[in-house]
Amino acid sequence: MKVLLVDDSGVMRKIIARGLNRLWVKEVIEAGDGVEALELFGDGAGFDLVVTDWNMPNMNGLELVTAIRASGNKIPIIMITTETEKTQVIKAIQAGVNDYLVKPFDQDMLTLKLERVLPNPQSA
Repeated sequence: MKVLLVDDSGVMRKIIARGLNRLWVKEVIEAGDGVEALELFGDGAGFDLVVTDWNMPNMNGLELVTAIRASGNKIPIIMITTETEKTQVIKAIQAGVNDYLVKPFDQDMLTLKLERVLPNPQSA
């Protein structure tokens, strides 16, 4: 399984990548914002999942999700954020996010979210 991990915090990327690697994720490709993520994403070839933060410079996570969905790509996307307002959650879902993970979170929550969005995660 190959995941595109997008967060402007290098520390958060390391924490999330470590959590993903403890599971069944073989490869984590990191981006510091939505612009960099879109360049890496290209047509989505090779990625099984996108995990993105919401609040980032240049292009935020919501804009990234909107761009990916506008291209017609149905890749599973998990939004990780501190945004907890119901209106914000609704915005993310309307943009095309498959699931939502609020910081701080633990390994069990990360595992649960991956299992929800991926049909057979350990075989990917």
